Parts: sequence; structure tokens; C-alpha cells
Amino acid sequence: MRRSRAARPSLVGTVARTAVIAGTATVVSNSVSGSMQNSAQQKAAAQQAQADAAQAQFDAAVHNAVAQQLSAQQPQLTDAGGAGAGGAGTDMIAQLKKLGELHQAGILSNEEFAAAKAKLLAG
Repeated sequence: MRRSRAARPSLVGTVARTAVIAGTATVVSNSVSGSMQNSAQQKAAAQQAQADAAQAQFDAAVHNAVAQQLSAQQPQLTDAGGAGAGGAGTDMIAQLKKLGELHQAGILSNEEFAAAKAKLLAG
């Protein structure tokens, strides 16, 4: 027995149905890919913000440590200035060497080094 043609989908109908399915799959795939990229960008931004905050805390701690070290050295410098001329000269040279080492190590900036050196030489 022969089947009638009306029972089977036409070639154009099959092609159209396939095109709709493929288009829907493409849209869904692009949507999922876009949301994954957004999620990855948000995670990267959060990690960068956390790293920036940690770096800022570290910089503040180093700055405070340098300030404490300089303030601790300040009384030693004024005491050395009141001592004899021979002792004050060697202490001043030692202090200048320490400041130079701190500057070369990157602990003191150019401005901090110049200010500490000026205080040492003025005292």
C-alpha cells in the first residue's frame, strides 16, 4: 500500500524546523557563554579589589614602621649631638650610612631620605 504524501512532512517544512532548532540552540549557547564571561569578570574584579586592599594595608604598615624607626632614631640623634665632638661625628656618619641603606633598600622615599638627612645634619 502506498502512503499518501500528506502523512509525511515536506522537505521545506523539515528544513524550516531544523533552522528553528539550530537558531534556538545558538541563542541559548551564546546566552550561557555571555553569563559565564560576566561571572568570570566579576570574580576577577573582586580578586583585584582584594589584592589592592591588601597592598594598601601593606604599604601603610611599611610607612608606619619607617616612621616609628625614624622617630626612635630621633632621640638618639639629639643625644649624640650633645656628646663630645669626636663621638658626635662618628654617630652622625653611622646614622647617615643607615639612612643611605634604608633609602637604597627602597624603605625610604627620596623625600623621606632628604628630610631625615636634613634633620640629622641640622641637629
